[in-house]
Amino acid sequence: MIAHDACTAYNECMQYTIRGIPPSVDAALRARAKATGKSLNEAAVEALTEGAGVTDSARKRRDLADVAGSWKPEKAVDDALAAQDQVDEALWR
Repeated sequence: MIAHDACTAYNECMQYTIRGIPPSVDAALRARAKATGKSLNEAAVEALTEGAGVTDSARKRRDLADVAGSWKPEKAVDDALAAQDQVDEALWR
């Protein structure tokens, strides 16, 4: 019985050691912790939970349906884009 209880306690309080955290991720997690008033551990667990897609609430994402298919050809824009495709041979010498 004691072994079963110990196993349950271990699994419920699982600890990880994660090595090789890139500096940019470390900085982002620390900034997130500071901005939300949480510990670094809480911020990391929250980020891992969101990243794994197991949060209770859906993350709000930007839907581009309102702009999809709304491009209207315009000669000035087409000319400007075409000008960018021209190679200036003098620059490549």
